[in-house]
Amino acid sequence: MEPWSLEPVTLEGHAVRLEPLSRDHVDELRDAATAGQQWRLFYTFVPKPDGVLEYVEEALGGLSEGRFLPWVVRELAGGTVIGSTRFHDVVPSIRRVEIGYTWYTPAWQRTHVNTTCKLLLLEHAFERLRCGVVGFRTDLMNLRSQAAIEALGAKRDGVLRHHGIRRDGSPRDDVMYSILRSEWPSVRKHLETRLWLHERPE
Repeated sequence: MEPWSLEPVTLEGHAVRLEPLSRDHVDELRDAATAGQQWRLFYTFVPKPDGVLEYVEEALGGLSEGRFLPWVVRELAGGTVIGSTRFHDVVPSIRRVEIGYTWYTPAWQRTHVNTTCKLLLLEHAFERLRCGVVGFRTDLMNLRSQAAIEALGAKRDGVLRHHGIRRDGSPRDDVMYSILRSEWPSVRKHLETRLWLHERPE
């Protein structure tokens, strides 16, 4: 098996660009995190406005250790950073990554942005990194996130009870999902069709 490593890379499509997270993004991320005060939700990964620098440093530390590959999400029409996402729980020996730590400003939720980001990330994972599987996890309490993951075509693997910790210190049950390499062609067609339906002329 050829050597495998995670290197920062820019991914772009459908008026969305995923830029490798850097310290230069702190101010823009702070603005994005402030919108809608989503950081008040105990089951999300949105950083508090005064904690964005720490959030970025933690992500970059994980990058240097090979645990994370983090991006910011930029909406190209307005040129604005509208959220963040990353690969995490990386297992090079079996070519597995998980997609998570994903959040968007409220104005861009339930739009084409999440479909676009997942298409770009899955394409990178399966076609460039040659992953065998891509996983997802979300808090059992986060019903919106579960619906979004299932809408991608990911399969629900089960619930890991008392598996993590929330920002408020309470234990978290994780709902686990995955997409296998063999399932990627049909998932890709599904996501591309969703974007085509979004972009077609009225």
